[in-house]
Amino acid sequence: MTDPIAPSSSTPMAPATSANTTAPASSAPVPQHRHIWIITGPAGCGKTSVAEYLASYFTLPYLEGDAFHPQANIEKMANSIPLTDADRWDWLILLRDQAVAALESGASGVVLTCSALKRKYRDVIRVASYNDNNVLVHFIYLSATQELLLQRVHGRVGHYMKDSMVKSQFEALEPPTVDERDVMSVDVSGDFASVQQLALEVVNQVMTQDAVIVQPSQA
Repeated sequence: MTDPIAPSSSTPMAPATSANTTAPASSAPVPQHRHIWIITGPAGCGKTSVAEYLASYFTLPYLEGDAFHPQANIEKMANSIPLTDADRWDWLILLRDQAVAALESGASGVVLTCSALKRKYRDVIRVASYNDNNVLVHFIYLSATQELLLQRVHGRVGHYMKDSMVKSQFEALEPPTVDERDVMSVDVSGDFASVQQLALEVVNQVMTQDAVIVQPSQA
C-alpha cells in the first residue's frame, strides 16, 4: 500500500514551460529520522495482528519478538513458568540489535512485537535511539483488560501461552506512565480491523510530525 506521507505515483507531472524545459518538481515531505515501532502489551492483545498490518501497509521489515526467544524461554512459557528478568534480558537486547540491523540494511523503519511489560524492558530498546540520534523509538501499547485477553487466549489453538501466563503478565505489567513520551496507547476492545486502524492513525500522526519539506534543487 502507499505510504501516506510519500508523493503518490499517480501524481501528474508538471506541465512543460517551454519546448525543452519543465517546471521544477514540487516540494515533498520527507521523514527526518528512521523509526523503530514496537507493538507492546500482554499476551492476547493482538500484537502480531497490528504489527503485520503496519509492516504491510508501510512496506517495512517485521520482527516477531516471540520468534527470538531461546528454547529455554519457550519451554518455560509452555509449562506456565513465568519468565524472570534474567530470562528476558538477552532476548530484549537481541530484539533491539535486530531492529537496528534492519535499519542499517537500508530500511526507513522496522516493526517489532515485544510485550515490554516493564519500564526497564522498554528502556533496553530505547538505547537504540541513545546510540543514534537519527533513530526514533516508538511504543504502541495495546491496552486491554485481563478479562478480555483471557477470552482471546482461550480461542488460540496450539499456542504456548496459557491462562496462567496471561495472569502472570498482568501481575508483572507496568503500564506506561505519562512521562514516557514515546509511548502511545491504543484501546484494543474493538474488533481487529478497528484496532489496526487506530494504530495506523497513531503512526501516521508521528510520521507527519517528523516530516520536513524538501525543496527541489534548482537547475
